[in-house]
Amino acid sequence: MSALQAVKRFRIRELGATALPSPALVKSIPKTKTYPIASIENPFIPKLNPKTGRWAPPKYSLRQQALLVKKARESGTLALLPPGPKISVVEIAAAGQAIVPGPSASEKSQVDSAAALWTRPIEWTGEVKEKKVLGAEVGNRLYAGKKRMFKGHKWQRIAEKREKKRALLMRSMPKRVKEFKQYYKRRRPHPLKPPRTAKNAKLPF
Repeated sequence: MSALQAVKRFRIRELGATALPSPALVKSIPKTKTYPIASIENPFIPKLNPKTGRWAPPKYSLRQQALLVKKARESGTLALLPPGPKISVVEIAAAGQAIVPGPSASEKSQVDSAAALWTRPIEWTGEVKEKKVLGAEVGNRLYAGKKRMFKGHKWQRIAEKREKKRALLMRSMPKRVKEFKQYYKRRRPHPLKPPRTAKNAKLPF
């Protein structure tokens, strides 16, 4: 199924068979006639049942919505989809400036008014709560609103502190090496001789 056919099937399914006139009536409709705006519930958002007070899930899952948006972008019919989690009102408004493509080669036998039935304007009812994502407007959502760009490994985080400590120790290293050698020279002037034991040494048992 082509991308345009998928969007067309979605529109016809949501408009319903009762909203579409018969083929005989279509031929009698003049080409200059404009169709009234249909008011249909948005199938991309949850619906609240006023009787039970419970929310019903959207008619189309997020995967189905993403697939429809992908095919609508390919066919240039993004303005025909309702807003939802996968497409914002701003994107639809921007896509509304584009020209909706006409029928495909297999549909050339149909009259032009028949193609306008599924592209007729629709008022999608329901409030779409758009989640504000920091950094989405600049295309960088990963590090938006964070003090550090990357946490890094622990050795990377303490590298600067270790470098300062290492530089401080290396500055006095010759003096420390000399003191270290003098300490053992004082304790054992002749290292090759056996060490002297203390007098009256007692065994530990």
